Amino acid sequence: MRRRTFVSGLAGTAAGLGPAGTAGPATAASPSAARSAAPGWSAVPVPDARPGARLYGVAAAGPCLAWAVGAEGLSGSSEGTAVALRWDGSAWSRTDLGALASAGPLTAVTSAGAGGAWAVGADGLLLAWDGATWKKSPYPGQGGSRTTVTDVTAAPDGRAWASGRYDGRAGLLHWDGRQWRWGTPLPDAAAPTPGHVHVTPGGEVWVYGDVIARWDGAWTVLPHTTGIRATVSGLLPVAHDDIWLTGYGYGIGGPPGKPPGVIFERWDGTRWTPVEAPYSVGLFSSILGDGRGRPDRITGWDFWDQKRSHYLRWDGAAWVSERGPEMPETALMTDLTPIPGTAAYWSVGTTSFYAGSTARMHIERFG
Repeated sequence: MRRRTFVSGLAGTAAGLGPAGTAGPATAASPSAARSAAPGWSAVPVPDARPGARLYGVAAAGPCLAWAVGAEGLSGSSEGTAVALRWDGSAWSRTDLGALASAGPLTAVTSAGAGGAWAVGADGLLLAWDGATWKKSPYPGQGGSRTTVTDVTAAPDGRAWASGRYDGRAGLLHWDGRQWRWGTPLPDAAAPTPGHVHVTPGGEVWVYGDVIARWDGAWTVLPHTTGIRATVSGLLPVAHDDIWLTGYGYGIGGPPGKPPGVIFERWDGTRWTPVEAPYSVGLFSSILGDGRGRPDRITGWDFWDQKRSHYLRWDGAAWVSERGPEMPETALMTDLTPIPGTAAYWSVGTTSFYAGSTARMHIERFG
């Protein structure tokens, strides 16, 4: 739905999830062979793709229209080529990207209302879905060495925002319904480029990653130390004194193949406090709020149970584990979104921690 949406650490190492992975590569198998989890999440068939495929973002306009974006052909240092899928109410199919497919992975997608959508890709690529195809959407500074966009999200009224950097300064790109314009940059000229953007139901816009800041007519920057080899993958501002943060980190050193550790924190208006998670070895790849901005679900990967996706659901008082379908290989989910007009969700990811031939696109549905 945003993003929002995939883990910045995964994007930055699209050929593999960094140097620390699982104990060994998974066995290649078709996701369609997965057994359904009962009740709840089940695997959904996906179109064929070249080996080394991942989906990084998903967004839905309703029961009969959704998009998923990612890459195929990931191998070694290759970023692969872009993949964009569309759901028509009965099946997922590929959309023709033409020459855009060679631009590297698409990393985020968001629904823009009236059947439209925005997507972001490598090297600052910004795309618009016009109901039939994806087209480049121009913005100030596009293609310049000091300008890029990293993520995109849209509000119900049609406005949209993209996180990124313009002329060397971190900030926000805003779509007002007619054109993209850069707003006031973050106050610190040395602020790192935010990897993600999130808009609350109340209209506040947040950027996050190596910097966490709120835009509501002026910038408010929250203190946060990401840590060594750590990635912030999700941010859910419920209120100014109630913010959830998800991610993962590798820490310093460790043997080859060392898996990451979960990062899960909560801001109370004064400080960040660690939150106990159902598992500590693995990662959280995104966090989702409901229509009122309250906690809803988290996507994750559990090192000790790799063949089932691991979701957390907020039951009003605590985070409760939900498991996806059992897979013949790894189930690494990167993003999820609600399906408007239903109580269902889409979740997307891949079938391998690595980017070689065993990595295939994977989609799950709840409801």
